Amino acid sequence: MQAIFTQAIGLVLAENQRVLQTITYPAVEQLVQKITDVERIFVIGEGRSGLAIRMAAMRLMHLGCQVYVVGETTTPSIQTTDLFIACSGSGSTETVCAIAAKAKAIGAYVVGVTADKQSSLGQLVDLPIELAAATKQDFENVQSQQFAGSLFEQSTLLFFDTLFYVLSQMLNKNAHLLLALHANLE
Repeated sequence: MQAIFTQAIGLVLAENQRVLQTITYPAVEQLVQKITDVERIFVIGEGRSGLAIRMAAMRLMHLGCQVYVVGETTTPSIQTTDLFIACSGSGSTETVCAIAAKAKAIGAYVVGVTADKQSSLGQLVDLPIELAAATKQDFENVQSQQFAGSLFEQSTLLFFDTLFYVLSQMLNKNAHLLLALHANLE
């Protein structure tokens, strides 16, 4: 058991490192610029991708950003001055694509985090962030030996945690400042 567990750790880490090293830095720089320029950020994703983007939203909130998760009852209307981040490994999740298209039609700046820049989501956004990971349709283990979209979801979390670290350094937000915005009703 220990040997296979150790092997699995190596596999997961190696696959995530490969994905994260393929991210284009100009896209990251554009995203960082948008995050620091806007007053409000809206995020959407479904399933495990939705969980990953919600974790990203939490970290953006810790930085002092005003962040909303689409679908929550307290989410206000989006405006032309807002940033909208949609997350879908396949880039074809119907609700994510439809709501991203609506945000774009309203005039918000739309970012798409996906494993396929050529997907519906990748084609409609202002800024695609491609994480070259497997999607849930990769049954041949071409991009990953892990099940379904695990690699995409993991790399999404790691991408946004890395982005959070970079932003916290750029904005001079130390642990005390970040912790001051952490939930205290738990």
